[in-house]
Amino acid sequence: MRLNEIKRIIAYASSRLLSLFITSVIAVYLTIVIANMGGYVDEMMKGGIEEGIGIMLGSGWLRDEPLEERARLIEETRQAMYEARGLNKPFLLRTFLWLKDGITLDFGEARLMSTSRYGLDSRLVKDIILDNLPRTLLLFTTSNIFLFLISISIALTLSRQYGTWLDKFFVVISPLSSAPPWFYGIFLIVFFAFQLRILPSGGMFGTDPSAAQRYGYALIVLRHMILPVGAIFLSSFFQSVYSWRTFFLIYAEDDYVEMARARGLPKNKIERNYLLRPALPNLLTSFSLLLISSWSGSMLLELVFRWPGMGFAFFTAVQAFDTPVIVGFTVIYAYMLALTVFILDVVYVLVDPRVKLNIDSQSKNATIQTTTFKKRTRLFPRFKLSTLSNIKFNPHHIFKNRQTAL
Repeated sequence: MRLNEIKRIIAYASSRLLSLFITSVIAVYLTIVIANMGGYVDEMMKGGIEEGIGIMLGSGWLRDEPLEERARLIEETRQAMYEARGLNKPFLLRTFLWLKDGITLDFGEARLMSTSRYGLDSRLVKDIILDNLPRTLLLFTTSNIFLFLISISIALTLSRQYGTWLDKFFVVISPLSSAPPWFYGIFLIVFFAFQLRILPSGGMFGTDPSAAQRYGYALIVLRHMILPVGAIFLSSFFQSVYSWRTFFLIYAEDDYVEMARARGLPKNKIERNYLLRPALPNLLTSFSLLLISSWSGSMLLELVFRWPGMGFAFFTAVQAFDTPVIVGFTVIYAYMLALTVFILDVVYVLVDPRVKLNIDSQSKNATIQTTTFKKRTRLFPRFKLSTLSNIKFNPHHIFKNRQTAL
């Protein structure tokens, strides 16, 4: 890759990152403004102040003061806290202060929830998010990578065996994927945890402290991941195979694929260079959307398996009406969506030669231009007219391959 291309990619990535950051900031600001129309943000901050005053009184503050003096000191303290939190400032100014807190995930302390991150008990919303987010990413990213790779492999096999009993079998059972993951999770728990008693019914770590010394934490976590990963896999596998099988069948009818078959290229090479490579942008988009949807829809599955992730913590926050945690989780999902879109845009430039960067030297604005078919390079196959004269066509062979493709 030339230095010029690297500079253009960096400029494009910076432009996209800036635009996505601005979009996220606007979205967070609108969320704060809309939420505060009902006074939720104000009440959240006032509730935290009142809770802090209550804790101070419970610990013996103003215990020896007379009642009238105690009431006056409490009111003065309350007003001082209001002033420190900006509650005495104009509404517009306060929205920008809340925006700064929202961007930095500085939502203060949770009302009821806490976490033991780094071995210390903390009620900061930021610590609660950072403690639960990696567990959710571990479970769902692993499951979706496993699901994606196996689905693509089987779909390629079915695209070569169109009309066989195996192909018809996947077409018939594809509606089984309409059930959500938690539905399959219940049956897996009943069968493998309660009937066979060979796998744990939920959680992430074992209850036996000595087990960590015998097998290590990694093996314990992997053992607890088997059932939730299996539930996610069963809920999407059949539909994913059916969708990609249909997608590859459509690509297999293109002219350049027929030309490759006529040249007698091996099936593996045709699949790798003539089916998978042109479909790579679609594969990346599908995988990214799969990750985003699984992260946002993780609550019920984590509840069924008692997996200590974002979904389980979000449900706990909703039950306890812990508003800072709810708002913090909503904002972090928006950040994850923006980050995924940013990575997807940059990867498009790297894997798809039809996407060309054009950085204007004056405006420095990054734009995407789609090249014509004649300018495709490296990734997609190119055929020169001079090579066509060397190809010996066999009509019977071409007709047979067309029947195989259909």
